[in-house]
Amino acid sequence: MTTFHFAPIQGHTDASYRHFHKEFYGNSPQITYYTPFIRLEHDEVRQRDSKDLTSSLNSGMTLVPQIIFRDEQELNALIGILKRTGCKEINLNMGCPFPLQTGHGRGAATISSPIMGQAVAEAVSNNPDITFSLKMRLGLNDPDEWKILLPFLNDVSLKDITVHPRIARQQYTGDLHLNQFSELIGESVNPVVFNGDIRTPGDIDRILSEFPKISGIMIGRGLLARPSLIEEWTSGHELAPSERKERMLEFHRSLLSHYNETLCGESQIISKIKPFWEYAEDEIGRKAWKAIRKAGNIAKYHSAVAMIK
Repeated sequence: MTTFHFAPIQGHTDASYRHFHKEFYGNSPQITYYTPFIRLEHDEVRQRDSKDLTSSLNSGMTLVPQIIFRDEQELNALIGILKRTGCKEINLNMGCPFPLQTGHGRGAATISSPIMGQAVAEAVSNNPDITFSLKMRLGLNDPDEWKILLPFLNDVSLKDITVHPRIARQQYTGDLHLNQFSELIGESVNPVVFNGDIRTPGDIDRILSEFPKISGIMIGRGLLARPSLIEEWTSGHELAPSERKERMLEFHRSLLSHYNETLCGESQIISKIKPFWEYAEDEIGRKAWKAIRKAGNIAKYHSAVAMIK
């Protein structure tokens, strides 16, 4: 059975967003949600990350905290902190492509490091009470860099390894390196999850047909653009564009109402709700999408959203 995973995206998939996605698209099969990556700041987990992980809005869903690290010390410190909060499952981020992270040795910068490969393997072995999964790219600069990391991962038991088959330097553009991805599947002793460029139910069918040995699919930007995507594929019924927009507007209204009740001030509210539409240009039309991006206050924002028909 194919498993589905909602990729964490900074500034988007916080506890509030996850809660209302689960509420509005709950006819989907069990989706595993992930926190946006948790990292150390001055040797402590940021307060906002802790609040997101422990929010009551997370109840009723499968939620896995994701951590990002640059060395063995950060890795073990984060595992220790999460264990003390009662976490039983942790996702290791070795795939973030953004220069702000890779430039500090985190995310995809760890893939080609045998030292970090060994540190990850030892951390997994030393914490048998924790279930670990891992998210990665094929490499930082070269799509064969995964061959450095995989032998270490093959020495331990992971729930799964999610692979975005690009290198970090590509970020989210350019061709997917599907030949290398296929080779990785064949060499991994752990289950492999596919991540990347899933936008329609047909894309899910295509990937499952091309790679029948994968254990699941992770979707990030595709679900932000089309929140019903997994539900549509599972039901076998693709919604008409008008249906998708109406349900997305209902989802948006509930999230906005929540922010109105919990945030203080117009600037806070608009900064939290505008990213809801960031990836939805194809769904809502360029005119409304541009108007939302330009909206500088709540009145203009509401006028822009009203353009969605």
